[in-house]
This record gives sequence, C-alpha cells and structure tokens, in this order.
Amino acid sequence: MTEAILEVDGLRKSFGTAVAVSDVSFSLPPAGALAVVGESGSGKTTVARMIVGLERPTSGRITACGHDRSQPARSARERRRRGGEVQIVFQDPYASLDPRQSPAAAVAEILRLHTSLDTAGRRRRAAELAGLVGLDERQMSALPAALSGGQRQRVAIARALAAEPRVLILDESVAALDVSIQAQVLNVLADVRARTGVAYLFISHDLAVVRQVADEIVVMRHGSIVERGPAAQVLDEPRHPYTRLLRASVPGPGWRPARRATPQELEER
Repeated sequence: MTEAILEVDGLRKSFGTAVAVSDVSFSLPPAGALAVVGESGSGKTTVARMIVGLERPTSGRITACGHDRSQPARSARERRRRGGEVQIVFQDPYASLDPRQSPAAAVAEILRLHTSLDTAGRRRRAAELAGLVGLDERQMSALPAALSGGQRQRVAIARALAAEPRVLILDESVAALDVSIQAQVLNVLADVRARTGVAYLFISHDLAVVRQVADEIVVMRHGSIVERGPAAQVLDEPRHPYTRLLRASVPGPGWRPARRATPQELEER
C-alpha cells in the first residue's frame, strides 16, 4: 500500500466543556482527493484548522509528509517546511487576499519565502502558476477589488500552489461562488491535480460538489465520523441515516423554495 501523505489519528478538540471534534481518524494518499462533509457545526472546519496549525488539538496525532504536526511549530524554519507540505484555500477569497496587493505580488511573496528562485525566476514561476489556474497578465496585475469572485479564488489557489504543497485543503472554497463559476473553479482544480499530483482535502457541505471532485468521503456529525467510503458508494448507497438525510436535502431538478409559513401557521404548529 502507498504510504499516506496525510494521516489524522484519534483527533479530538475541546473548547472548555464543548467537544467540537471527537476521535476523528482518516488518511489521504498521495495525489488523492478526500472530502469531509457535514452540516455547519459538524466539526469539519475545526479538523482542517488543526491540520494547518490554526487550532491546537486537545489530543490525537496529525502526520503530513512523514512529519508530526500535532504540536505548534517551534521555529520559523519549521513553519516554512510545514507550509511547503500543506496549504489551505478558504471560503471567502476576498477576505484572504490583501486588498492592496496584486495577485502577481502575492504569488511572488510566497515564492520568495518558499523557494530559492531569484527575481526573474519568481516572475516566470508566477506566470506559470497564473496559466495553470487560468489567469492572464492583466488579471494578475489588478487589485483584488477589480476581480470577480471566481478570479479571486483562482488567485488564492495559485498563491497556495506557489509553496509547492503536497496537500491542498479546500475549506468550502467554492461555496460562495455562483454555480457556473463553481464549475469553472472545479475544472481548474481537476486540471491542477492531474498536472501536479497534489492531494486534495475538501471540506464541504455540498454533496453535488463532492461528487465531482472526491475519490473518498468521510461524513461527520456532531464532531464524529458516522460514515466513510468510496465517493460513489457513500453518495449512492449511504448506510447511515444522517448521510441519507444529507443526500435527501440536495435540491433536485425543478426544485422551488417552499412558501414561507405565516406567523399564525407557525403558532398552530
């Protein structure tokens, strides 16, 4: 068997007496695509934040590229190494970008921190990454405010890839986009994975998106894993009642929002 590029074992996170994540374990193979799904509050984003070091696990072990990252990095050198192993793309691309910095400058900054390229080499590599995610020179020179949501998310992906990570975590990273733009970004991600071999960890509540991108799925509820398996199996033949409920909640063709109940009807219920 191929050794996992990312492994989470017995992960737990408590905030005071509240347990956000309880005994979560999974592994991600090199160049694989694993989705962690569940409704808001299920603990999936907390898991992602622990993996990248934004939250410290109460207990459990996180291993990426053969290195234990369960505890905070002890030096700037270790933080840079970790950044070259795992990167994350957040849901809101505008909030994660410096509004005063062009995409080209943002990508060049990451290249300066994580590579030994000189100025000319960084410029060439930034252009390569822009082409990889489908951005042209004009878009790379603009400020984030002048870009669409989909373009901003492509910038965020290019910036994350500049560190040459082995694992890219995508935390609801297409949730804020229109459906047509979602499809474009998902196509970009599929192309990037095919061309670079980067492994993806998708954090999502959207089963339609997950079906397009994931090889395997982990379903979380109330901080724990309730089901896991190949994507087609989990989505088409779910075993756990909660997974079946998630699948039943996906709007089908012709779906229309239900009429809002009047205060009197709510009172009668």
